[in-house]
Amino acid sequence: MRIAIALSLMVGLFAAPALAQQDVKAEAAGLAKDVIEQQITAFLNDDATTAYSFASPEIKSVFPNAERFFEMVKKSYGPVYRPGNYAFGRNQVSPDGTVAYQEVLISAPDGKDWAVYYELKRQRDGQFAINGVRMMRETNSQGI
Repeated sequence: MRIAIALSLMVGLFAAPALAQQDVKAEAAGLAKDVIEQQITAFLNDDATTAYSFASPEIKSVFPNAERFFEMVKKSYGPVYRPGNYAFGRNQVSPDGTVAYQEVLISAPDGKDWAVYYELKRQRDGQFAINGVRMMRETNSQGI
């Protein structure tokens, strides 16, 4: 009986870190999705200031104000700026929960489908900021 109890305790001790890591990853993935959804909503509302607020400091160093950032998105990321329908695909989160990758499948208003891959970094305040976006005309989800 003591052996069974000891084994149960050992299994619990080894499983706890794995479960905690899963919780960190699930929480990070949810936060990342929220940021992307809020930025897409800001684009749809032509709210440059709010859309820009979700960009990482690295992105802001390249585009130092909301207007320049917004113009770049309009010009180079049309399907992200004006998505028709979109759905979240697969995601990955670093083991420590500081970097998240999120796939978003977008049907643009022109009828073309896109796979869009976001990289988000956790900031000092605990929130995620979008650090990069890569778009591919290929629409089969192939992972990140």
